[in-house]
Amino acid sequence: EHSPEKTVILMPVEGNTQSAGILHGGASAALAETAASFASQIHARNVHGADRGFAVGTELTISHISSVSTGRVIATATAIHLGGSSTVHLVEIKNEAGKLISSARVTNRIMARRA
Repeated sequence: EHSPEKTVILMPVEGNTQSAGILHGGASAALAETAASFASQIHARNVHGADRGFAVGTELTISHISSVSTGRVIATATAIHLGGSSTVHLVEIKNEAGKLISSARVTNRIMARRA
């Protein structure tokens, strides 16, 4: 699923772990920002046109709730604000069983390339 209102992406845990063998918090943060940025990019193109609009991250806050050591994690970015100059998404990262792993809030700035 991929829209400004809701974007869902997956990431394998394998290759993204820290020394204890669990999903690295930095990998979770990157996944959260990526999901929100994908959604914001579509919104930016809707606001400024497909060839001019783009989004850049300005804020990321993440809480790590639980750990995961195998399988994949699913990030769901849900818009709480889609404005002309910014977007805000709440991102939930869950394991394949639906257990909450991390919760994030991501703000992106909506910009237009200069002509």
